[in-house]
Amino acid sequence: MIRKTILLVAFVVSLVSSLQAQSVKSDYDTKTDFKKFKTYAWLAPGDSVLNRYRSDKLYSGYIVHSANLELSGRGLKMDTLRPDAVFMFFTTVEEITTYSQSPTLSLGLGVAGPGYYVAGYAPVAGGKITVSTEGEGMLKYMMFDTATGKVIWNGLVEKKFKLTDDIEKIISDYTAKIFKKYPVKKR
Repeated sequence: MIRKTILLVAFVVSLVSSLQAQSVKSDYDTKTDFKKFKTYAWLAPGDSVLNRYRSDKLYSGYIVHSANLELSGRGLKMDTLRPDAVFMFFTTVEEITTYSQSPTLSLGLGVAGPGYYVAGYAPVAGGKITVSTEGEGMLKYMMFDTATGKVIWNGLVEKKFKLTDDIEKIISDYTAKIFKKYPVKKR
């Protein structure tokens, strides 16, 4: 019986973990020859004046740096004057606060006699409220062909994280995972 319970718990944990696993999504124009792109530049996401005051843009320099490492590994070079392609990134971060309450322990007392019954209970412990905050973020890269102006590739990931996590490592790791879906492999 204990073995069956342990197996059931392991299955449930495995199922919950797989449901929470982060997946990288990508889409690209299959008619485009990506090997012809040798140079690129960056566009600021949205309104660059307003964006510098947004908290989810705090790591924009690191996002671009991480992507530059991936692009250079695929043979692309930065050219802000005549780029073959232009990249843009988007981020969203939403803070999610979760409240949970521990079970309440109650103490009860009952007295009975012929023809009567009296009972009562009172909470004596528990009921502690715990607050936890985590972030739910999205990072998306888009690639535009400068000759046509069309989006030819994009990749994104949505990820839950704790606010105490190493955000730069998360950006670096998931940028690498996104660019694994880029049609040209690393050299």
